[in-house]
Amino acid sequence: MEITKNKVLVLAPHTDDGELGCGGTIAKFREEGKDVYYAAFSSAKESLPHGMPDNTLELEVREATNRLGIPEDHLIIKPYTVRKLNYERQNVLEDMVQMKKDLRPDLVFMPSPNDLHQDHYTVAMECMRAFKEVSILAYELPWNNINFNTQAFVKLDKKHIDKKVHALEAYESQMKRSYLNKEFIFSWARTRGVQIKTTYAETFEVIRWII
Repeated sequence: MEITKNKVLVLAPHTDDGELGCGGTIAKFREEGKDVYYAAFSSAKESLPHGMPDNTLELEVREATNRLGIPEDHLIIKPYTVRKLNYERQNVLEDMVQMKKDLRPDLVFMPSPNDLHQDHYTVAMECMRAFKEVSILAYELPWNNINFNTQAFVKLDKKHIDKKVHALEAYESQMKRSYLNKEFIFSWARTRGVQIKTTYAETFEVIRWII
């Protein structure tokens, strides 16, 4: 499946989810000149290590997305409380409807509907409601997915995974998390690459594809 969509919106329940799920693809799309927007619904300040400033993750996502080539004015950060998005479903939906009107994306990335995290699941469900007329791909977060259908792949080069790793390294407050390990990120991309006989790839579930 060739991706010819030129205006792309990445929906991240929390800062870093978008980079983890499709950071290599974002890097490739920006290299190709595609217009990429990134919306994070929570900066997860409640999950920060004790003593860190509340705006730490907001600063880190600004640096991470900049490293992927996303313009500063293409980053949207919403103030929802981590692990409480399910209590704000209508507001989350209305935010997405407004994004659709303002940005008019022709491709949206979201978490998988099979994601165990309540915030990820909420964003996935409301995305499918808000963007009914838009192509949607769901990105993979293996530590949260009950199952995942590897239906679409984006072939990537080493430079794209290098950029993904570099972006994730901006999250200094989160480096204790095993899934931010450079070796894991490269192994994950190589595993998906093996499935399509290339070196590196990211894979997605096809929620809706409009030609």
